[in-house]
Amino acid sequence: MNLIIDIGNTRIKAALFENAELKHFFVFESTNALIEAGLFETYPIKHCIVATVVDSVEYFIDQLKEKTQTQVFTSQMPVPIINLYLSANTLGSDRLAAAVAGASLFPGKNVVVIDAGTCVKYNFVNSNNEFIGGAISPGLKMRFKALNTFTSKLPLLDVNEKFDSLIGTTTAESILSGVEMGIIAEVEGLIDSYKELFPDINVVLTGGDANFFEKRLKRRIFADSFLILKGLNCILDHNLKK
Repeated sequence: MNLIIDIGNTRIKAALFENAELKHFFVFESTNALIEAGLFETYPIKHCIVATVVDSVEYFIDQLKEKTQTQVFTSQMPVPIINLYLSANTLGSDRLAAAVAGASLFPGKNVVVIDAGTCVKYNFVNSNNEFIGGAISPGLKMRFKALNTFTSKLPLLDVNEKFDSLIGTTTAESILSGVEMGIIAEVEGLIDSYKELFPDINVVLTGGDANFFEKRLKRRIFADSFLILKGLNCILDHNLKK
């Protein structure tokens, strides 16, 4: 059984896989909470891979290595796609894992994976199984926070799942329109731009805010909340077979 750990900016996601099948999914607030959850005592974990976008997790990695065979995923680790990203040393592990998962879903096809979380990340793999790159922009909560942080009077708002008005009639509504309607327009516009270049492209959506986008996007997409974890499992299996 494989333990897959994805340490993001806001939370830690973990999953247990039996071959390619996801058996269990967990969310933790800290690395200590994961260690204390008793996963290693409850499940027959043989291998583990950790992807992280934060620093200072060396002690946590050492704890994992005491319990099972553990690998830390970096952009230098062999993956089942061709990585043509020009600055590979700055490539986030979550982006590469998303690209691997997208390519596994649509082998031999053009695919763009949109990871909607703290940031909105676009990851493109072409029909030659080559990861080229994509784009990064601020996510929903980051946009709300930026308006509050960099102005003296605008309030800090949160996502309103029910809001759908283009024209805000109050300051609060204007912020909601600018952030929520604006980010949907951005994503749909970029999808359209990809389709102009690659008419047969497949669009995959994942990330913590995937549900928000899935309800509003008018473009045809494939949504999978566990996509990055599945990509990491593919990468782990790829390296175990080498």
